[in-house]
Amino acid sequence: MSKPTICGFTMVRNAIKFDYPIVESIKSILPIVDEYLVAIGNSDDGTLELIKNIGSPKIKIIETIWDDDLRQGGQVLAVETNKSFDAIGDHFDWCFYLQGDEVVHEKYHQTILDNCAKYKDRKEVEGLLFGYTHFYGSFDYVGDSRTWYRKEIRIIKNDKSIRSYKDAQGFRKAGRKLQVKPINAQIYHYGWVRDPRFQQAKQESFNKLWHSDDYVQQNVANANEYDYKTIDSLKRFEGTHPAIMKERLEHMNWAFTWDINQKKFSFKEGFLYWFEKLTTKRLFEYKNYKEI
Repeated sequence: MSKPTICGFTMVRNAIKFDYPIVESIKSILPIVDEYLVAIGNSDDGTLELIKNIGSPKIKIIETIWDDDLRQGGQVLAVETNKSFDAIGDHFDWCFYLQGDEVVHEKYHQTILDNCAKYKDRKEVEGLLFGYTHFYGSFDYVGDSRTWYRKEIRIIKNDKSIRSYKDAQGFRKAGRKLQVKPINAQIYHYGWVRDPRFQQAKQESFNKLWHSDDYVQQNVANANEYDYKTIDSLKRFEGTHPAIMKERLEHMNWAFTWDINQKKFSFKEGFLYWFEKLTTKRLFEYKNYKEI
């Protein structure tokens, strides 16, 4: 079994302005990739210098210009993801995609490498499927309701007919779902853990990737800080965070607590929530992939 070659890839813009853990994200898989392609969009906050200062010879940067008129369904995110993917050399077997708020725990490194080797020559396997842990409000709580997707593709074969789908959450090939193998590894998603001021600014900015300025003005709260208490259900996080996140955890400068017994569900949502807890099955779950 030959050793697989892996290239990481991502896209980012204004990472400092919106407090993305992009440096931690990139560093979290640098030990297991042979190269890391970063597409950096036109930023006004020093994001380019931030990535350059990581100082790894594995990192390759391409500079891009985001089309801010692509507002339907977050399409610009997929366009920028594809720019990054397309810049990867043909000699790589696998391409490992992380968004700027996604981090991999070091305990999963060997599992990821083993699966990349196992399925490298299996042509029917087009991607590898990861589980997700979605942190919310602080580093102590995770979302446990149907609000959050449970799995997504994050490693794909180096086949440029594969395209980033819709708002870059997943991938498709010729419009169809990819055939994937699930692996025993999690993506730690920190997109909803940041200073409430930064979170509010992110909401105002990123909604403009989906909607018109009028829609954002009417539907996004005009506030100085994001209100984390609008969530429906959370549970305590019992595990450990990736070592690369240690400094962020130590410098958390806001307070958030939550009564895990508090649930904000309609009758239907409550039924589906408790059914899932009792059976581990999620009824009517949307899956942007085909497990084989």
